[in-house]
Amino acid sequence: MEDLSRTFGSQIVSAGERERKIRGVFEAVAGRYDLMNDLMSFGIHRFWKRTLARLCAPSARQLIVDLAGGTGDVAALVAAPDRTVVVCDPSLAMMRRGRKRAAGSVIWIGGTGERIPLASNSADAVTISFGIRNVTNMRETLEEILRILKPGGRFLCLEFSRPSAAARPLYRLFSIAVIPRLGAWIARAPDAYWYLVESIRRFPNQEEMKALLERAGYVNVDYRNLSFGIACIHTGAKPE
Repeated sequence: MEDLSRTFGSQIVSAGERERKIRGVFEAVAGRYDLMNDLMSFGIHRFWKRTLARLCAPSARQLIVDLAGGTGDVAALVAAPDRTVVVCDPSLAMMRRGRKRAAGSVIWIGGTGERIPLASNSADAVTISFGIRNVTNMRETLEEILRILKPGGRFLCLEFSRPSAAARPLYRLFSIAVIPRLGAWIARAPDAYWYLVESIRRFPNQEEMKALLERAGYVNVDYRNLSFGIACIHTGAKPE
């Protein structure tokens, strides 16, 4: 996850080119991204995101950053008039889609996981939902999140993970046979959804991701499996 070159499909590409390609993926699917999420997960992603928001436990006067927040569905779950919620995402198309329906208390800024345009020690919590597997450099992203968190601030990451052995064959078949076809039919972007399937397959499993967080300097690192491990919420905190 930390090399300067990456596999994107069958090509070896530079970090900069990979970032441009990924941005192009989300530009292509922005208009139907939420619909595709509902179809691909049978709506279960909404339960996963509500669980993430509940574990975040936002409170008054907090600054909460939803990194790779896209259309703002997680931000909407944690937003309230007595706190500040910031969506930070490199895709302007995704954020434009979200701003049309967002509450006024949400702030939208452009930025990547490796370069978050916020001050050090400023955020009470950082969430990221199905976005960390798309960063160019995992180590830099985890360190950047740690930089903007206040001492004691929490990081919560919802991501696809390694399903249980019983669920794995059916899940793999669905990923390969169904998701790209839905991408072609609904979003008219089959290549984008082939990329998303491949990025899920390459993402670290639960224990590997836990180790990455610990090596990056997080404390109280833990994870919670959802839906037989198909998704997982990883948590950690910045040392006091």
